[in-house]
Amino acid sequence: MLEIIYQDEWLVAVNKPSGWLVHRSWLDRHETVFVMQTVRDQIGKHVFTVHRLDRPTSGVLLMALSSEVAHLLSQQFENHQIQKRYHAVTRGWLEDEALLDYPLVEELDKIADKKATQNKDPQPAVTHYRGMATVEMPVPVGRYPTARYSLVELEPKTGRKHQLRRHMSHLRHPIIGDSKHGDLRQNRGAAEHFGCERLMLHASQLSLTHPITGEALCLRASLDDTWMQMMSQFGWRGLLSDVERVEFVASNGQDE
Repeated sequence: MLEIIYQDEWLVAVNKPSGWLVHRSWLDRHETVFVMQTVRDQIGKHVFTVHRLDRPTSGVLLMALSSEVAHLLSQQFENHQIQKRYHAVTRGWLEDEALLDYPLVEELDKIADKKATQNKDPQPAVTHYRGMATVEMPVPVGRYPTARYSLVELEPKTGRKHQLRRHMSHLRHPIIGDSKHGDLRQNRGAAEHFGCERLMLHASQLSLTHPITGEALCLRASLDDTWMQMMSQFGWRGLLSDVERVEFVASNGQDE
């Protein structure tokens, strides 16, 4: 069962788990679990996607319950009328706040995009980022005796493929658990010392105007156990109070 964040006669939003595909793909023919099919079976209605989250990313995923509403929502996304807020755990200390305007070359899949135009010019890509907290942990990673991490808030202003992961890598603060654009030694260290086996990128909040009623909606997705465990270990509990789960029990068996 997926956690349903919001549902009415036109929309449904769920908290997508890390590791789940949004829909079937011939690139992942051996997968058997998908968000779309699970939600359809769970609510007994057909659903229509209007945006996507990468497989390793968790958080708010919004779907329409008709093709007409899906079209209206897609227009909002295309016109940048929907605000997306993410949180990430990154390598190193990131303490500033800025608007990163750094164009990105389109990432093409070797198989799916083999017929696509190659060598395109870089596309505009803009992300607002804000460092929220830092920590230095007494565990060796690579050649350093300690490991430094940051909690970062991210708001993409454009929607390029892997934009947040690539922008954080460009800043030399790659997201923990990013196998493609990240630091593999840091990823191994986080897995070994903190039980982090996932990409630490979470779509925390989606703000939009309801396409039918005109109501302002603010949809939030709670953090999973891996996130909550790291928030406890790093002393960051309470910093993301809107999406932290108060019922979480840490691995030591005590309520946090």
